[in-house]
Amino acid sequence: MNTSDNATVDLEVDAVEKTFADHRAVDRLSFSVARGSFFSILGPSGCGKTTLLRMIAGFIQPDAGDIRIGGRSMAGVAPNQRPVNMVFQQLALFPMMTVGENVAFGLARRGVGKLERMRKADAMLERVSLGGSAHKRVDELSGGQRQRVAIARSLVLEPTLLLLDEPLGALDLKLREHMKIELKQLQAAFGTTFVYITHDQSEALVLSDHVGVMNRGRFEQLGTPQALYYDPATPFVAGFVGSNNRIGGRVESINNNIATVVTPEGWRLEARTVGAVSSGQAATAFVRPEAAVLAREPSGLPGNLRAHSGRVDSVLFDGANSAVLVTESQSRGEFRIALPQTGQFSNLVSGETIYFAFEADRAVCFSGEETA
Repeated sequence: MNTSDNATVDLEVDAVEKTFADHRAVDRLSFSVARGSFFSILGPSGCGKTTLLRMIAGFIQPDAGDIRIGGRSMAGVAPNQRPVNMVFQQLALFPMMTVGENVAFGLARRGVGKLERMRKADAMLERVSLGGSAHKRVDELSGGQRQRVAIARSLVLEPTLLLLDEPLGALDLKLREHMKIELKQLQAAFGTTFVYITHDQSEALVLSDHVGVMNRGRFEQLGTPQALYYDPATPFVAGFVGSNNRIGGRVESINNNIATVVTPEGWRLEARTVGAVSSGQAATAFVRPEAAVLAREPSGLPGNLRAHSGRVDSVLFDGANSAVLVTESQSRGEFRIALPQTGQFSNLVSGETIYFAFEADRAVCFSGEETA
């Protein structure tokens, strides 16, 4: 797998493996990252993403395979000799140093003279919108400002790669949303290759040029955020990336790659097949909440779509992200449907009957039962 599209590559991971006791944390993983791109590794806790990042940084040695940075193999190269820097969730800033001294710390370790390193630190602080803060103490800064200091301390060393280990995880929600935008803008301004790990799908989708969705030591899918969201390649990706309604049943028929899936309760729905799907076999369909259209009467739905009905369980008001939970009449399963922003359903109440439909090619169907 690669994200380079024949562009200059800054990172190549070639058939890398790592096992701890009887646990294969990283399983023959291969991918490449283009220079100047923002690449995220997304996955649940325990999937191997931190182990992979620490192998890239040199803190852990792979059992097999090779890691190349800027075209050079990192086999036997110590962490402090690699052209990488790392930003951790806890930032690890030095409280006894000023902001400027924190940013200049790596330069001092390299033997850069005091005047030159403070000049570079000041210039870097200007670039991360912290000009004039060099004399301040770390504890005088907000959480977002400390985040920028940690990034500035890494970028002042001009690394080939900047590795970020869930750096927004310790921030409150509002600040985290703000810092996502700042990180994306910083990466674009500097042009440094960022490799970012997270279990937060929103961070990965908003920030990244490409994302590798990791599960049990391997990438289930690698692609653009749009490809992962609209064209998931596996049931795991469909269930993990974004919100989805999951419906299990059997394939009744297939026509032009559209499968009719029948649930055990007799509910029928159509979905686009992904991979090998055959009539008569168990299957799992996924429908995103925003793919469904709502109406108070069947006549309010497009005539070419199969109409479904259900009872409103609850309305989840969250501004532009508002949704309704509906118990479908036949399957008795709960279905989440995004509310349109027209306001026409703002007076929905629990217990009300509602009708919904969705286009078959906006749902996806995989063979087998999904248990994740």
